[in-house]
Amino acid sequence: MVEEFAAADPGQLKYFGGASLVTQSHGQSLMSYFRARYRVTGLYFLDEPETALSPASQVALLRLMIEMAAAGHAQFILCTHSPILMACPGATLYSFDQVPIAPVDYADVAHVRLYRAFLDNPAGFLE
Repeated sequence: MVEEFAAADPGQLKYFGGASLVTQSHGQSLMSYFRARYRVTGLYFLDEPETALSPASQVALLRLMIEMAAAGHAQFILCTHSPILMACPGATLYSFDQVPIAPVDYADVAHVRLYRAFLDNPAGFLE
């Protein structure tokens, strides 16, 4: 659909890094969008932005968010399951696992503990 809009208005591709989305993977097109969009000043709400991203691309997104925030271009509020994105320096993490919603330390996040346990002993983890 974006390709159809781009044919009618070539300026539309600027929101996707100037590249045709059909020539990129889902994750690549998402990163192209993030790189182009986050240069526009704003407050961004992201719901699980990691879903189409490899771990390396999640790190790239984290670096991009840090860069854009430091430049004063953007602020981010994320809902995520990604320990990589949760590792953003200076981030305040909240747990929705109890009432009331409460701040939580990175090391105490359930997903961080799960990943750590798995990576410490992949074979034993599944036993």
